[in-house]
Amino acid sequence: MSDSEAIKAIRRAAKRREYADRLHKQATADLRENLHQAQAEGVAIARIAREARLSRQGVYELLAARSS
Repeated sequence: MSDSEAIKAIRRAAKRREYADRLHKQATADLRENLHQAQAEGVAIARIAREARLSRQGVYELLAARSS
């Protein structure tokens, strides 16, 4: 029995979603690391937020979060 085109499309979409999730997690970890570095260098949170395209609260939340 051969898989239908719909099932093949579902599998492809699921693989793309898994890949996007991995990319998102890595990008978030990279951003968090860079936020910590900028903060350690004395860059103002408002500037970090502006450059990261986040709210200041978003920056604080990422700084407080630990990688999983």
